[in-house]
Amino acid sequence: MKIIVILFVIFIVASLGSALYYLVKDKGQSDRMVKALTVRVALSVVLFALLMLGFYFGLIPGKLS
Repeated sequence: MKIIVILFVIFIVASLGSALYYLVKDKGQSDRMVKALTVRVALSVVLFALLMLGFYFGLIPGKLS
């Protein structure tokens, strides 16, 4: 489960970086930045759902102590 979460975080940061790159390169004239941000939001929602499901099915413990 930890590896999946780390991979999702890496993909989210990569998508955010590509959106920044398209913002600087295209100067707002293209919709590539919007698509990259849409991917980032979708990945974040999927990660949140996976974390909730992992907690529900007991893959993630409820108490940290």
